[in-house]
Amino acid sequence: MKIFKHIDSLFQLAVRPLSNNAFFAVMMYALGILCALCTLPHTRNAQLYDNLFFELFLDIYIVCVVLSCIPKKVRRWVRVFLYVVLYIVALIDVFCFVKYDSTLNPSILMLVGETDSREAGEFLTTIFSSDIIFSRLGWILLFILFHIGLVILPKYKKLPKVRLKKKALSYIGVAVVVFLVLSVVNSVGNKMATHKLLSGRTIGEVEHTLTEKDHAQLYLPIYRLVFSLYANSLAAKQVDLLIEASEKVTVDSCSYKSPTIVLIIGESYAKNHSQQYGYFMDTTPRQVELEKKGGLVKFDDVVACWNLTSFVFKNFLSTHVVGQKGEWCDYPLFPQLFRKAGYKVSFLTNQFLSKANEAVYDFSGGVFLNNPQLSKEQFDIRNNKLYRYDADLIKCYDNFVKEGKIKISNHITPGASMQKTDGANLVIFHLLGQHVTYKTRYPRNQTHFWASNYEDKRPELTDKQRKVLSQYDNAVLYNDSIVNQIVKRFEDKNAIVIYMPDHGEECYEENRGFICRNHSAAIDWPLAHYEFEIPFWIYCSPRYRASHPDVYMQIVQAKHRRFMTDALPHMLLYLAGIKAKDYHKEYNLLSPDYNENRPRILKNTADYDKLASQAKLKDK
Repeated sequence: MKIFKHIDSLFQLAVRPLSNNAFFAVMMYALGILCALCTLPHTRNAQLYDNLFFELFLDIYIVCVVLSCIPKKVRRWVRVFLYVVLYIVALIDVFCFVKYDSTLNPSILMLVGETDSREAGEFLTTIFSSDIIFSRLGWILLFILFHIGLVILPKYKKLPKVRLKKKALSYIGVAVVVFLVLSVVNSVGNKMATHKLLSGRTIGEVEHTLTEKDHAQLYLPIYRLVFSLYANSLAAKQVDLLIEASEKVTVDSCSYKSPTIVLIIGESYAKNHSQQYGYFMDTTPRQVELEKKGGLVKFDDVVACWNLTSFVFKNFLSTHVVGQKGEWCDYPLFPQLFRKAGYKVSFLTNQFLSKANEAVYDFSGGVFLNNPQLSKEQFDIRNNKLYRYDADLIKCYDNFVKEGKIKISNHITPGASMQKTDGANLVIFHLLGQHVTYKTRYPRNQTHFWASNYEDKRPELTDKQRKVLSQYDNAVLYNDSIVNQIVKRFEDKNAIVIYMPDHGEECYEENRGFICRNHSAAIDWPLAHYEFEIPFWIYCSPRYRASHPDVYMQIVQAKHRRFMTDALPHMLLYLAGIKAKDYHKEYNLLSPDYNENRPRILKNTADYDKLASQAKLKDK
């Protein structure tokens, strides 16, 4: 009999953590299920995490055990704190799913880190609408109101307390123990996988873990947030590795083949919205004219390796290419090689300020660009102000020239050492381009396209969508004027100009129905086509073509080659005539030894060319 009493006591003991925190347990269990339903993909065969109910019970039970160990007076406030945190994270997670079709992940968290006060205001005015409130996010808001109502209700109406008899409590205890055992058995595999995921020593190791078949299922918003923060902390360590790599940079020699090299980095440029590439609107008339004159050579098969600015910057600034041993941060950045070779490197950006504390998370591209040591080793000249329009960034460049800080020379006079060479310039323009919100990317008096212009061409769109589409195309047209102004400043110099946007953009393509980019982990052909394909061209001034006919011919012959922008540094090093161990001719787009068959892997997961081939087969 005593044994049965002890067993009965154990069953009752098992219930105690839940009975001590009954309201918390019920509400958080319901919230977990609701979040899972609200973030269920829209695909036909989408299913909930198969161990949702068991693992969620186990997690809440563990939290209730911990709460039961806390003194009652303190426990109440701990629960309030948990409510606030879990509800806020749930709202953010579901909002991300509604807006980006992806729950919280390191990339989305990095987007927040990259957002300055200007972008934040634009972002809120763009997305904070009734459409969002009445989406799946509304269910979370209603649940929070329901919770508040249940808390307030007893203050106005006394509810009878339910006291269970010992026998009933024992039966409940049996049920709890059985369910708890099943939960542990079913959840142990995922718990071990989660531990492995959160034990990765590097971002590369974490990414490799995620490619495994039985990788962790981060089924709750709070777990996705913890993982994202953890990934961010690992990314910060990459900056340290980059500094270490920068200390080993060496340049053997430099011929200064191209006295002035200009790199223009655009922003959010949809290739299929470029007149140069067959778009039905005249969005790039000036670039088309430059191409007709023969100075501008357009490339037709170029992709970005990421659809996120900071990731693109890391990959194209580093001499590392996707597929090489190690990671981007294990290799030096090409601007440092240029400085080491004697080039004066100017970086004019309309997105990244030269203040490290502007970035919230070390995962942001701005951190390694603005790191004091790395910035000093990469750049001689930088602007310290952001501008509303990119035209003002060009004025900033003009001021540097007037002040004598930038001196463009057609003839290079090497000094006693490469570091003292006079007249060699690498000028990098980083534009705001077509970054959302599109209507703020061009002056109102330069509006050329209107919603009415698209009624016949895009009849399936609503008036509001056609208006946004016209705004995007106006931003493309304004960008055309900006790059043309930059080219004009070098057309009488011995200069070569490369234009490359960071990534593509979507603006109501086909029937996809959204703007900006989709930051989901899975990449299908439409996503690869619209968000990774980019315009790319090289302009050679008349003086440059006359003095470098061989280089110009190489450019013309390479215009149909497959290329991914992570390999850009190797072409730039070649154009400068820089000899260094970090240069590889097989990655140089202009080299006869260029490896055109190198896989173009997008976001380290999807092979662009395989996706393109599969799409062509389907079309047939």
